[in-house]
Amino acid sequence: MIQASFPDLRDASIFITGGGSGIGAALTEGFLRQGARVAFIGRSDASAFVDEMEEATGNRPLFIQGDVTENASLFRAMDQAAEAHGPITRLVNNAANDQRHATLDVDEAFWDWSISINLKAYLFACQHAIRGMTAAGLPGHIVNFSSISYMMGNAGYAIYTAANSGINGLTRSLAREFGPDGIRVNALAPGWVLTQKQLDLWADPDSLKAHLDRQCIPEHLAPDDIVGPTLFLASDISKMMTGQALVVDGGVVTTG
Repeated sequence: MIQASFPDLRDASIFITGGGSGIGAALTEGFLRQGARVAFIGRSDASAFVDEMEEATGNRPLFIQGDVTENASLFRAMDQAAEAHGPITRLVNNAANDQRHATLDVDEAFWDWSISINLKAYLFACQHAIRGMTAAGLPGHIVNFSSISYMMGNAGYAIYTAANSGINGLTRSLAREFGPDGIRVNALAPGWVLTQKQLDLWADPDSLKAHLDRQCIPEHLAPDDIVGPTLFLASDISKMMTGQALVVDGGVVTTG
């Protein structure tokens, strides 16, 4: 897929949560191809992916193994990224887990786990990045990944959709609070992106057809389809856009 070039992203310090697989891997590659200095955190070993990206782009990302749900691990990774690449000026909160669950079956432990990865980690990644941006006196751009799932009122993962809605509220409040410091905060809400995980677990033929029938554009979304919109939000080209939710879903939901 052809991507636009964003010169201001060259040599920019980027930090991506969950940047080693799925949509996150596509984002890592997209920023690398812009010439950015990319660091990402993930729980699973991504050494092979790092080598692959260096060979494909000529630009080697920094992988830091860690758990975004543990603040000490998350902050340590972000500090390591800032030390290697300079203060983080673009944060992409991408890590999430849309584990399906029946509302009547969940317990407090599952609630805590789901919220910790799908909402809590977003707040504290933003907090730590903003502290670094303001300390360095730099403007910054934050992209928080949400989902159209809560806009559709989807059943089968109520805690996940609650977190998605919370991400939008968090995004709007942070945009208002830190706009005077030159920090922009936007959300990006993808539709059903067919990552390998989705294909393995939930993308049966009937579900795929039903969802495609709801789209205006009759073509399934791939991870690469999310890269361009993310680069746009992270670039100065969108410098007067903040507190917004950009939907990229092939036309399932409408906003405005």
